[in-house]
Amino acid sequence: GDDRATVATKDGVVWRLGTGGMEPILDLSDRVRNDGEQGLLGLALHPGDVDRIFVHYSAADGDTVVAEFTGTAGLFDSESERVILRLEQPASNHNGGMLQFGPDGRLYLGLGDGGGAGDQFGNGQNSDTLLAGIVAIDVEGGEAEKVLSGLRNPWRFWIDGETVVIGDVGQD
Repeated sequence: GDDRATVATKDGVVWRLGTGGMEPILDLSDRVRNDGEQGLLGLALHPGDVDRIFVHYSAADGDTVVAEFTGTAGLFDSESERVILRLEQPASNHNGGMLQFGPDGRLYLGLGDGGGAGDQFGNGQNSDTLLAGIVAIDVEGGEAEKVLSGLRNPWRFWIDGETVVIGDVGQD
């Protein structure tokens, strides 16, 4: 509704960009592992509440974390963190990235297969893990559910009605 954009940088800072310049609106750099493919990997603003933001980041121990932060007047409190998903990552790559709210109101997350070459952990076809797919999360307290599987590292995707377009990374 205005000329501003919200941007996440891999080091753990969320910025508001506008005609007046850049301003940090959330700083998570003290809890984000920014190394290789890990870091602050995605963000989504709540579609119905401007005082809620959701982020996907690599924790200091390498785990994948999806968390909600709240704030007022476009500034978010780093102490307001509510973790809605924490998932152990077996390696430091193939962490996925993007977050996006879908038309059904759920938050969608792209998660990689856990890393390494040739799906060494066997997650690509494993229905017992959230890794290697697109995950839907009910941010109001529901469960996380893998809705698309067999992916290597879906770092970007777009939901357009019933169609999902995925930017995945192949082996070679």
